[in-house]
Amino acid sequence: MALLEVRRLTKHFGGLTAVDRLDFHVEEGEVLGMIGPNGAGKTTVFNLITGIYPPDEGEIWFNGQSLVGLRPHAITERGIARTFQTIRLFRNLTVMENVMAGRHCRTRAGWLGAIVRPRSQREEEQRIREEAARHLRFMGLYEQRAELAKNLPHGDQRRLEIARALATDPQLLILDEPAAGLNEQESNELMALISRLRDSGITIFLIEHDMKVVMG
Repeated sequence: MALLEVRRLTKHFGGLTAVDRLDFHVEEGEVLGMIGPNGAGKTTVFNLITGIYPPDEGEIWFNGQSLVGLRPHAITERGIARTFQTIRLFRNLTVMENVMAGRHCRTRAGWLGAIVRPRSQREEEQRIREEAARHLRFMGLYEQRAELAKNLPHGDQRRLEIARALATDPQLLILDEPAAGLNEQESNELMALISRLRDSGITIFLIEHDMKVVMG
């Protein structure tokens, strides 16, 4: 059974058909790239998988469970994380705080715990901080952990967004044009990173115009 299976996926926006009866699957442990011209509906496919848009027709199965009708946070909890073509960070939070924020879907504390902060919550917060530090080391960003996200260079912001996605503990990581705006050296580093992510057991599904990244 495929990790992700899409059947007859269709999405209309008014009179425009953005996705038309699309079928594909992603096997566990592979890196799958989706290519095509601007306006072909690639990002719409990602938005359908992650619950941002509801499909008009079709099925989306992940680990044998249907994702259709689920909200984005519920899909994240099931093990799918994504990045965006335009980087989306909490710009006025630190690098460390951005990654810790990504872990919220795996935490147990509710709003009351956030107010009274019992010992169990303090211990959980420490575990989250340690997990965030591990992801930052993996991404080569640990030394910048106290820096505000908005002050990072573009390439580091891209890596931070991936680190925050990793904090959700995904089985499937969806990357929307991760090499956009990167120079050649940064693109090469991205290819190496994708290989390391795959080797760590994370399945990768990406959109990319840079064929070196797709084929690498």
